Amino acid sequence: MNYNAPLREMCFVLHELFDVTAHCDRLGNELDRETIDGILEQGARFAGQVVAPLNRQGDEQGCRLEKGSVRTPDGFRQAYQQYVENGWAAMTGPLEYGGQGLPQMVAACFHEMLMGASLSFRIYSGLTEGAVLALYRHGSAALKRDYLGKLVSGQWAGTMCLTEPQAGTDLALLRTRAEPQGDGSYLISGSKIFISGGEQDLTENIVHLVLARLPDAPTGVRGISLFLVPKFICTAEGEPGLRNAVTCGALEHKMGIKGAATCVMNFDAAQGWLVGEANQGLACMFTMMNDARFQVGLQGLGIAEAAFQGGLAYARERLQSRSLAGPVAPERSADPIICHPDVRRMLLTQKTLTEGCRMLAALTAQALDLEHGAALPEERLAAGRRAALLIPIVKALLTDVGQEVASLGVQLYGGHGYIREWGMEQLMRDSRITQLYEGTNGIQALDLIRRKVLGDGGEQLHLLIEQLLAQVGECRSEPLTGMAKAVSQRLLEWRNLSAEVLDACRCDPQEIGAVSVDFLAYSGYVLLAALWLRAAERACAALAAGSPDCAFYQAKVQAATFYWRRILPRANAHCEALRGGAQCLMSLDEAHFAF
Repeated sequence: MNYNAPLREMCFVLHELFDVTAHCDRLGNELDRETIDGILEQGARFAGQVVAPLNRQGDEQGCRLEKGSVRTPDGFRQAYQQYVENGWAAMTGPLEYGGQGLPQMVAACFHEMLMGASLSFRIYSGLTEGAVLALYRHGSAALKRDYLGKLVSGQWAGTMCLTEPQAGTDLALLRTRAEPQGDGSYLISGSKIFISGGEQDLTENIVHLVLARLPDAPTGVRGISLFLVPKFICTAEGEPGLRNAVTCGALEHKMGIKGAATCVMNFDAAQGWLVGEANQGLACMFTMMNDARFQVGLQGLGIAEAAFQGGLAYARERLQSRSLAGPVAPERSADPIICHPDVRRMLLTQKTLTEGCRMLAALTAQALDLEHGAALPEERLAAGRRAALLIPIVKALLTDVGQEVASLGVQLYGGHGYIREWGMEQLMRDSRITQLYEGTNGIQALDLIRRKVLGDGGEQLHLLIEQLLAQVGECRSEPLTGMAKAVSQRLLEWRNLSAEVLDACRCDPQEIGAVSVDFLAYSGYVLLAALWLRAAERACAALAAGSPDCAFYQAKVQAATFYWRRILPRANAHCEALRGGAQCLMSLDEAHFAF
């Protein structure tokens, strides 16, 4: 299956919705439109010509564990070397360690391309960027000196080692131990599971960031520390030295992403070094986790775009039956299935969800950039709070959309979609993990309610809603009057609903879990509606100005109308469901679930 990066759509989001060049000026870098577009064009070629051809082969061949070493699928190593040599690995890395310091708003577009071209290939480099963030913010000067440059360049890779057989979401159950040594290092012992890229043959060294407990650590999550544990210990010259006591015990046999090595990692008194303060590992890891959750959201977006492209191409070519309104292609034996209303429903659902999620990803990337790069401390603080609010929505909504759009892709192909050769079933298998790792989507919903809404009494959420209401109030395009009114009503309902949720959760803690998933979904659909209105308004303005690209902008207005009429009503069901309360969930005796 071919992959073509949606450059026109990305440029619309970056330049026309979010004015990325002004954003770059605000961050203090010198990126102009020509440079940004050049980066995206080169990225599109790399994703489409180098990475995409690896996708099916990676799925069919998978990874192999041979005498403790993992062999990635054919072609992965060569493509990764090209990825590093072309500078893609260093896009977002800090300048002082050889990085390019590009904003997330630009880098996220390229990362989405990689996800759509081959999710398995992208997984190897994705966590390295998070490791760079954690080490850059929390590592000692010595660790930064020895490891950051090689990680930023992509010459070395990073991992995130949290999960243990008995400790997934609940890290309080973590058992891996860290014994202090006289030289300032620690000996790390324990086993970690589900470690993406824990062992591979793409890089000359792998730097594991491992959560473990010190001997005198307090119980629970307050007693967790973060350690850097390399596969090969760094020499005084900054090169890989002695092999550390960390090995891959097994490869997981998985439903999807088979080209990505998912490892059981055993640490047998492996030498490591503390990152950050003792017993503050969870705070350090969340630096990495927030980036990882945003990247997983992009994984869902990339899969959705690939599934939409496949479904659209097939719908244009596949001949079945005649249009209900009469033959569309009378010279052919049947009409292309794109003329049938139900096929249009599926394609437009794919299109509007995918494009809406791309807008939401850009909004979040903007906040992530400003959190670290805004000039004033108060701007950085405000952006950090906005990013924290949006991250669980992005991770959950975009991955749910990825699975839905992939499933619709299979449906569009009919029986052929269920067959391996067309590539659609692989997208559906690959996307399923995105709803699970880096915190299941149920955990994201709990995070949104407990930490982000209850945590500040709804202050940040209400601020976001007020800003969106102000933008809706500025909509003056006559064709959008009905949509603007509907979006405004939804935003007001969202504000009132959040107050209801806050009251219910304060009265009964079971309500937190009972309302969370539906509240997140409701929030996501309303957010996308506000973004689609903004997109339609920009399109109307371009049409009024006589843009020669009128077909693109007309399609944007029509797609926004479809979202308003056919997708936004989903929010009704989530609103009613969450108002059903916890009682109907918890009143049934456990013994009565089955007889």
